[in-house]
Formats: sequence, structure tokens, C-alpha cells
Amino acid sequence: MGALSKEPGTVADLAMAARAALVGEIDRSGAWDADPAWREAFEAVPRHLFVPYYYVGVMGGFERVWGQDPDPGQRERWLRGAYVDAPLATRVRDGELVSSSSQPSLMAKMLTELEVRDGDAVLEIGAGTGYNAALLAHRLGDGLVTTVDLDPEITESARQHLATAGYHPAVVTGDGARGVPERAPFDRIIATCRLPSIPRPWLSQCRPGARILAPMATGLIALHVRDTRHAEGRFLHTPAYFVPLRGDTRLEPEAPYLGALPRRARGHELFRFLLALTVDSVDPFEAYALWERENRPVRERYGVTVSGADAWAWLDDPEGPHVWPLP
Repeated sequence: MGALSKEPGTVADLAMAARAALVGEIDRSGAWDADPAWREAFEAVPRHLFVPYYYVGVMGGFERVWGQDPDPGQRERWLRGAYVDAPLATRVRDGELVSSSSQPSLMAKMLTELEVRDGDAVLEIGAGTGYNAALLAHRLGDGLVTTVDLDPEITESARQHLATAGYHPAVVTGDGARGVPERAPFDRIIATCRLPSIPRPWLSQCRPGARILAPMATGLIALHVRDTRHAEGRFLHTPAYFVPLRGDTRLEPEAPYLGALPRRARGHELFRFLLALTVDSVDPFEAYALWERENRPVRERYGVTVSGADAWAWLDDPEGPHVWPLP
């Protein structure tokens, strides 16, 4: 169609229409039913400003799609793709994905499950493109939002994207596992990278009653913080696949070890969740026996407890027979 080349207003018009379509799709998914105030944030924040380029998978690697492509058809492809309800690969290094913009409907679900209230101070672990921080800042105000990332290139580009869109939360370069003590205390912490466990500094930077929402294994754990040494909660039913926290090299058990297990288990999403959750402490065959014995438990039956220096995952009961230490 080449519409982007015709007049300056067309980009904004097309972006607005694409954003409205995305909001309608998230509406239908039910992601923000419990807190429809997030709808306004997604209507207002222009996602395309946070992904000036992204990568799409092609045979043998990735193709870069960007908003300054000399081909107007490719520019329109970039803009429309920015508003598809799908994750977008934003950084690729040596052929490996190192950063992405999450699927918008999953972001909406996570923000809803964060259960923010007016006046809450929020820490985001993993700045990414800055889009999630913009949504938080739109809802809560710049002064209540902090986002942190280890990579200075990521934080600098996130800061630029945010400023272009008119948002100015605190963007910090640092180790997210250490939190951001100079901005504490926080009422909510949300992570956008997969964690092997819950970093203890987060608890000490939370107010009593705070909520932590973080990807772990292939799910989302929602923790209630009782005090600086204790937090506990269950997994949500929602599956979630995120890039790991920088430095986490844990892997699921290798395929040869799984080959002797029944095919129905190897390919089952909930069994893979159990494997990822217990990879440090349970043999795959023991995990399979438990999975079958417990009638293939859903994610909501699992939980995590942090108490002092110890942290463990559990099935049904944090003091029950099925508990596994977390690193």
C-alpha cells in the first residue's frame, strides 16, 4: 500500500488504528478484566516508539525490520508488526536472543496481577525497551516507577524511548538481583526476565504487604511479602516464557535423559514446567513419577516460600512432603 510515504499524518493515523486493534484483541483475551484501568494505558502508550527496529525469524537466523527502511512497504510492515499481539525480538547477539519486548496481552495480564494501587512505588527488573515502564508511569506517574537493567546499552535506549514518548521514570543501570536500594522502599516489584530464585535484597527493599510478580520456570509466581525476611505465594495459571536473568545458565534436563519417559510427558507443558522448577534438585524420572501420582498438577498447585536464607518450591503445602530447594 505504501501509505507511510504519502503524508506525515499517516504514520500517526496508522499507528492509532493499529493500537486500537491491539487493545481490542487484549480486551477479548480478558487479560485486564480484574483491573480495566490498564486499558487506558495501552490505548495511550505508542508501542512503536519503543521498537524502532526488531527482528523476525527467518531460515538460518533473523531479519531486521526497522522504521527507517527506505522501502515504504517495509516501513508499514514494521509499524503494523509493532502492534501485533506477539513478543518482538529486540536484541540479538551471536545469533542468540538476548532481549525482547513481551507479548502485550501477557504484559497486560502481569500488570493486572501486580495489583497496583494509586500511590504505589514500583520496581521493574529488566528495562527492555522501556515500554512496560511507560505503561506503569502512565498509570502511576513517573516519580513512582523505577526500572533497572544490567546492560548500559539497554538502559540508555530505554531512557531515550521513554523520553520520546513523554515519560521520565527512573532508569537505573545495575544488577537487578540487587534491587535499587536508593529508590526503596517499594510496594510492588515486577520482573520481566526468568529467575532461578527470588533475590533476598528484594525483600529488604519492600514494604510489609508488598507484592512480587516474577517469571520462574515457565510460569509466574506471585509472592506476598510479610517482612524483610519472609515471602510466600503460588504460581498463576498463566504460562510464561522469558529470557533468563543475566548470568542464569541453568537448563532443563537434556533430551537424552528424557527419552525413556513416555511421549505424553515429554511434550506436556505442565510436565516441562515441573522439570524447569525442579531442575536443580529432582531427577527427571522422579519428577515424572510425582507428576503421574499427583494427577498431573496444574501450575496453581505449586508455590514458593522465602524464609531468611532459605527458599524452596512446593506442591500444595509449603510444609508438605513435596518441597524442593531453590538456588
